[in-house]
Amino acid sequence: MKRAILLAAFISGCRLPLCAQEMEMQGALGPYPMARAASGTSWQPDSTPHDGLHVMTDHWMLMLHGWANLVYDRQGGHRGGEKFFSTSMLMAMGQRALGPGTLGLRTMVSLDPAMGSFGYPLLLQTGETSNGREPLVDRQHPHDLFMELSVSYSVNLNDENSVFGYFGWPGEPALGPPVFMHRFSAEEFPSAPISHHWLDSTHVCEGAATLGYVWKDLKAEVSGFRGREPDQYRWDLEQPNLDSPAARLSWNPDRDLALQASFAHLHSPEVLEPEVDQNRVTASASWNGRWDGEPWQTTFAWGLNMNRPGNYLDAFLLEATLEFRKKHTLMGRVERVDKDELFTAGEFRDHFPFTVNALSLGYLYDFLAMEHAKLGAGILGTADLLPLSLTRSYGHTPLSLMVWLRAKLI
Repeated sequence: MKRAILLAAFISGCRLPLCAQEMEMQGALGPYPMARAASGTSWQPDSTPHDGLHVMTDHWMLMLHGWANLVYDRQGGHRGGEKFFSTSMLMAMGQRALGPGTLGLRTMVSLDPAMGSFGYPLLLQTGETSNGREPLVDRQHPHDLFMELSVSYSVNLNDENSVFGYFGWPGEPALGPPVFMHRFSAEEFPSAPISHHWLDSTHVCEGAATLGYVWKDLKAEVSGFRGREPDQYRWDLEQPNLDSPAARLSWNPDRDLALQASFAHLHSPEVLEPEVDQNRVTASASWNGRWDGEPWQTTFAWGLNMNRPGNYLDAFLLEATLEFRKKHTLMGRVERVDKDELFTAGEFRDHFPFTVNALSLGYLYDFLAMEHAKLGAGILGTADLLPLSLTRSYGHTPLSLMVWLRAKLI
């Protein structure tokens, strides 16, 4: 009987928290609900909805999840820009019993490289390079074609404990909260947060190996990973050198809350500054719950980048997404970030730190819902609050707008 319920639930593509009322689906890394699993080996609240198509065969539990955005982007101010672009993500995963434990396989791909190596305009965004010679400033880099190709294996020691190993090429080390594309509080936004390179930029590492231990609602893990950010060749794989360490402690004290704290040493993360290493500390709290019966998730995160040699730079992020009546989604994000890459080499303010603020508010309407997919249209406005020392370069309170169409598997 239980097997029949399991098969029917997965073929129907139901959301896991609803299915969990009749049976508990175990995650690939230990004796906890599958809904807790997020990007890499990170955790999210147990009550978080899991969108996607789910199928159960004789041996495999399979899932397919993805979305695609077509975006019109107009960034304001003196250093703004305009572009049509598309972002996308398709993730396939499977797990099965193998020997004394559980084998997990996951792949995540994106057609972001098709937008071009310069990515899309995004005021105050920094990090990576478009051509190996010039840094990307006020632009968001495209993600690689292969964002994750990973394998994991876990063994339950008893009903409350497990040990696991994870390897990805590319993959995600034990650092930071779930990446913004997989956070329920962020996945409906059409753009990356400007704190991306303080919190979750290591989600695409050309080589990441993790060992972890789970005890009830606590998880401790350590990783070795390639500290250098991906190069400008977005369609290929790079050498998986494990030259950087990371460690993370995660705790889900109840079904609606996920906490994490992590530390890493990144060896030579920027190709244009190979002599600079970086220490990174992050801490975050994600809450998933209900507001008048409607799903609502909020994430608060802090990241500190300590460049060696260089500046110590903080980033704070607060974001929330509220869905109501299954068709309407409200979203908001507030960020406060210390940036020292807003001016390139040769300019007199190169590597001078500035504290910048960004406030984004948006709305998404799903005008077509099918059994396993939905189509929507959204609008997002952003106001950047800058110190007076930047107004000559950026203008007074630049205003930006994104309008987009979104297709998503559910």
